[in-house]
Amino acid sequence: MVEKIKVYGGQVINGTIQISGAKNSALPLLAASILSDDGLSLKNVPPLSDIKTMLTLLNKLGIESNITKDNDFSISVNNKTDSINTFTAPYDIVKKMRASILVLGPLLARFGQCRVSLPGGCAIGVRPIDLHLKGLEALGADIELKDGYVCAQAKMGLKGGEFEFPIVTVTGTENLMMAATLANGYTVLKNVAKEPEIVDLANCLNKMGAKITGQGTSEIHIKGVTRLNNTTYTVLPDRIEAGTYAIAAGITRGNLDLIGGDFRSLLTCFITKMEEIGLVFEDIPNGIRVYSSGKINPCHIETKPFPGFPTDLQAQTMSLLCLATGESTVEENIWENRFMHVAELIRMGANISISGHKAIIKGVSSLIGAPVMATDLRASFSLVLAGLAAKGNTIVDRVYHLDRGYCCVEKKLANCGVKIDRI
Repeated sequence: MVEKIKVYGGQVINGTIQISGAKNSALPLLAASILSDDGLSLKNVPPLSDIKTMLTLLNKLGIESNITKDNDFSISVNNKTDSINTFTAPYDIVKKMRASILVLGPLLARFGQCRVSLPGGCAIGVRPIDLHLKGLEALGADIELKDGYVCAQAKMGLKGGEFEFPIVTVTGTENLMMAATLANGYTVLKNVAKEPEIVDLANCLNKMGAKITGQGTSEIHIKGVTRLNNTTYTVLPDRIEAGTYAIAAGITRGNLDLIGGDFRSLLTCFITKMEEIGLVFEDIPNGIRVYSSGKINPCHIETKPFPGFPTDLQAQTMSLLCLATGESTVEENIWENRFMHVAELIRMGANISISGHKAIIKGVSSLIGAPVMATDLRASFSLVLAGLAAKGNTIVDRVYHLDRGYCCVEKKLANCGVKIDRI
């Protein structure tokens, strides 16, 4: 059954939201459990469909996962990894989520062999994995593409080496960093991603016994070790979820306390732009308060790798700028095809035109509720945001996208006096 969400327009969000653990951190951390034959325990894991897919893949490999519900917005996962009995990540699972490719590096590093399906296409861009493969070859892997699978071997184990990414890639950095932890010798990775999720993964690996330095900079150094140990690690809070709800406060002229971490350091560039648009941020214990100044100013946004403006907050920000008092521009510099939400916002009365990778948004006095369709994860919430501020009601179709990256949306909004219905 295809589910939809009915968003009632003209609502104001006020209250407190507990921000869940970061999906984009939890996924590589779950894959990292493969590296240790003693297993890995993770806390603050968000109960999302993408997390379920990764756990299904790990279980397919033979890992036993013990899951405990901590609260409505968090689970703990204890992975028992001494029972891995296959090194194949099959297409029927990998096709559901591109992050499945993150098992490639760990399997190859620990077992010297693996067979991982090539990921399928993606709504927001091709996302090739050639850099993952070239990096692993630099560490001594033999790789063959056969029947839609990456067949990789390192019969004598991976060896330390040097690799410079020609373009910054988050999952590529994560795959190679994980692989290098068990490589024989010293590895230097250059032009790596600097995202907080990279730092989180490195910190967890170091707690397991890895020797990684430089995380959070453009160059990571890894001294290989022979084994990694079991540890318990807490996933960092989801900066994209926090940013999304901050925009909800702005677009509804509301007031929110976002609880769960140091969001000012995780969202520095985003917060600077939101303040320019008219949102107000105040530090509070273990979180940040955000509320509307009563106006929405036009703004120019350019998405860039961290610490720049996050591409994963571009669609949501565009919904906010639809109601600005003037003309705004949004440049998408990370992914092609990430303006597919524009057509849906136009259905709601937005005035947006596209020129290449730039969107020009002329603010309107109000948006109108309409039936719309989610095209990807972040676009799905951009339509919910637009619906909350619109006159009339909005029906958002294909909300399975929403469930991939946002935990318990209806419950979190209801706790702040906002009603949406799943139908």
